[in-house]
Amino acid sequence: MDEDQKSYLSVTPGVTQPPSVKPAKAAALRRRLSFNEYVQGIFQGDRMILAKAITLIESTRAQDNELAQKIIQACLPKAGNSLRIGITGVPGAGKSTFLEALGTRLAQDGMKLAVLAVDPSSGVSGGSILGDKTRMEKLSACENAFIRPSPSRGSLGGVARRTRETMILCEAAGFRTIFVETVGVGQSETLVHGMIDFFLLLMIAGAGDELQGIKRGIIEMADMMVINKAEGDNLQRALSARQEYATALHMFPARADGWIPPVLTCSSLTGVGIMEVWETVKSFAAQAKKNGSFEAKRRRQRVQWLTHTIENDLMMEFWNDPRIKEQLNSLREDIESGDLYSGTVAQKLIGIFRNRQ
Repeated sequence: MDEDQKSYLSVTPGVTQPPSVKPAKAAALRRRLSFNEYVQGIFQGDRMILAKAITLIESTRAQDNELAQKIIQACLPKAGNSLRIGITGVPGAGKSTFLEALGTRLAQDGMKLAVLAVDPSSGVSGGSILGDKTRMEKLSACENAFIRPSPSRGSLGGVARRTRETMILCEAAGFRTIFVETVGVGQSETLVHGMIDFFLLLMIAGAGDELQGIKRGIIEMADMMVINKAEGDNLQRALSARQEYATALHMFPARADGWIPPVLTCSSLTGVGIMEVWETVKSFAAQAKKNGSFEAKRRRQRVQWLTHTIENDLMMEFWNDPRIKEQLNSLREDIESGDLYSGTVAQKLIGIFRNRQ
């Protein structure tokens, strides 16, 4: 190889970057923190400790559950003071781009906000991309913003199993606006509706039949519909879609809380209409708090959370029972071949679980 060829293959040494976390703090975070360290760190708004606490409550290990429950209980008195906003929409509607555009504006204005972005888990491996911090690069750099991507792990509606508890920790850490970005529109979006104050349905125009694939129940739950990507050649289509959606919403019966869901347009790319969306969210919150529907909804949600938590915990306990695993493994071949009726096997496994004492 001659000298010219060598010069093309040479690598210029880069600049050594300083560690993002001080060594002493990094070492402290690597060890298991105490209950007091978790709680004090959360109350002080320490993002590193908040993230570690969220990881703890998302853990499926039995030894982590007791400490996680104590931390959540300690955070309750400082929780509940945020505005919780759920954002869902058809694939390609630009949920993450919309969230970054809106969130960046709010964070720059001094508002502390958290984004709980639930990534779809693989149905085969259970793996998740967890790419929201990459998609929201500008928002991630904001001092007042906290982004927590979490895998859905098959949870209905794309909502991570501990999203509700994560909201409590974020509120205790001082975040007063919390966005929950879901995987997409599905039959179980009622789970999103059961944990937030305001439900925003994000749509796009020019994707065929505007109402195709959007179930009536989801539209009825929406507190506002927003047609995104209303810019350039797509602007007129967005305005037409807005009129079509507004007409569809007028066909639904009046809501008990007196709110009339509006249909707006915006462009996450140019920023046009973004703050009008936020002003509408604030108007909803002011009206709901004034007429009492805000607190009434929160009270119903707390009972729903109890029911859902019991269902989840019982399901986890069932599948983690060693005897259930043993029986299921021994019968798997007969079940797969069709020699055993699955209903009969289910009853047998439930019986074993009930008589475990």
